[in-house]
Amino acid sequence: MHERAVVGSTLVIKGELTAHEDVVIAGRVEGLIIVTGHLVVVEAGAHVAGDITATGIVVSGTVEGSLMAEERIQVQAGADLHGDVSAPRVVVADGAIVNGRIETVAAAAPRKLKIAS
Repeated sequence: MHERAVVGSTLVIKGELTAHEDVVIAGRVEGLIIVTGHLVVVEAGAHVAGDITATGIVVSGTVEGSLMAEERIQVQAGADLHGDVSAPRVVVADGAIVNGRIETVAAAAPRKLKIAS
């Protein structure tokens, strides 16, 4: 069974949120979010004021803070992101707003390519 925690649409969390399972945010979180080895989803209508660190991040709502993912960050159409983004893979859908720096970083050490002779 795949576990996940849900911050419901009427909930407001102020402070640090840490988890070792997927986290779905439909309400408001004010503070740092750290999810080890799992996914964070910020649903449409949700609001996060703080940095998010996770294996993967999907944003459909509003985030005011930096995002850092080990694998992938996806910013959906209609999302509003104000902060820097750092991950090996970053996807920004048409219609998403991103106001910040986007950095794609290597997931592992880069391999050297041989020059064809």
